[in-house]
Amino acid sequence: MIRFARQYVRIVDAVNYRMGRLIMYGIFVMIAILLWSSISKAVFLPSLWTLEVAQFAMVAYYILGGPYSIQLGSNVRMDLFYGSWTDRRKAQVDAITVLFLIFYLGVMLYGAWDSTAYSFEYGERSPTAWRPYLWPIKVIMCFGIFMMLLQSISELFKDIANIRGVSL
Repeated sequence: MIRFARQYVRIVDAVNYRMGRLIMYGIFVMIAILLWSSISKAVFLPSLWTLEVAQFAMVAYYILGGPYSIQLGSNVRMDLFYGSWTDRRKAQVDAITVLFLIFYLGVMLYGAWDSTAYSFEYGERSPTAWRPYLWPIKVIMCFGIFMMLLQSISELFKDIANIRGVSL
């Protein structure tokens, strides 16, 4: 079991680390889109697509950056008690709370998968003037939620190993 957990953690952490480092540069994509939006409104005719593309880029940025954030421990914690606990005590509490996160992400993935299937089946489009198909962003959301789920399981394995005094 330890070998499986070690291999799982190594692979999932490596994939999410690389994906997070790549997605980090998505902020420049959003800046470029919003800059073009400002320029086109001031100089040319306003673009219909810039607001929605910026929203889609923001969704991709946050959803695909989520696993990297979990991996780095960048999530918000109530540090009133947590900061003074031992590493083992922190791992015990984290192992319990990550189960809630795994459940939540499982429910989100179920809903996202169902929504994506609907989008494919009916050719769902945005109700705006530009009317882009919604399935591309929904696929990205499903992938990002799935990767967050995998990273959460990786964190659970790390917490269990920390409780047992084993290093992964």
